[in-house]
Amino acid sequence: MRQWIVTTLIGLNLIWSTPGFADGEKAGDFDYYVLALSWSPTWCTLEGNARNSPQCDQDFGWVLHGLWPQYESGWPSYCNTTAHDPSKRETARMADIMGTSGAAWYQWKKHGRCSGLSPDDFFALSRQAYESITRPAVFRKLDRDVKLPASVVEDAFLKDNPALEANEITVTCESRRIQEVRICLTRDLEPRTCGTDVIRDCSLDDALFEAID
Repeated sequence: MRQWIVTTLIGLNLIWSTPGFADGEKAGDFDYYVLALSWSPTWCTLEGNARNSPQCDQDFGWVLHGLWPQYESGWPSYCNTTAHDPSKRETARMADIMGTSGAAWYQWKKHGRCSGLSPDDFFALSRQAYESITRPAVFRKLDRDVKLPASVVEDAFLKDNPALEANEITVTCESRRIQEVRICLTRDLEPRTCGTDVIRDCSLDDALFEAID
C-alpha cells in the first residue's frame, strides 16, 4: 500500500511539473480564428511600462495581439509543426501592428504553429485579418481618459464594420479597464459566430478607457 501511494505521488508530481504545452494537438486542426486587438495604453499600464517595452514609447492604439486558431470549445496551443520558426527579420516586420518583434515571436510560438501555415503565410494572414477590420477613429481622438460602458466600444466597432454582428465580437476588460476587442473569423477571414467560451462580454458600465498619450 505504501509503495502504491509513493508511486501515485511521483506520478502526480510529474504531471503537475510538466509545462502546459500542447499534448498531441495537430497543426492545422482547428475550427476558426479569433482576431484579438489589444488597446495598447491598457497593456502598457498593466504590463508594458514595467517591462520597459518599446511598444509603450509609441502612440499605438489597437495593436494586433494575435490571430488565434480556435476550436468550437477551447483552443490548441504550442502545437507540433514541421514549419520552421520565423527569422528575426520576419518577426520585426510585424512590429508596426503588433508593437514589438518579441510579441510576434511569442504569438507564432503559442498560436501560429497551430495554424498549419509557414511563418510567412501566418503573419501575412494575420496582417490581412487586422487590416480587414476598421478600428474606430473616435478612440484615437480622445484627449483624456474616460469611463464608459464596455458595450460602447462594441457598438463603435459594429457601426464601423457593418458586416459584423453582435455575436461575432466581444470586448474584454482587465483591472476594470478596456483590454481587448476579439472578433471571430472563419479560415477565410469572414465574420462568424463566436463559440460560447469566447463570447463573454465585459459587463462593466464604468470601464476605464485610457487615452493615447
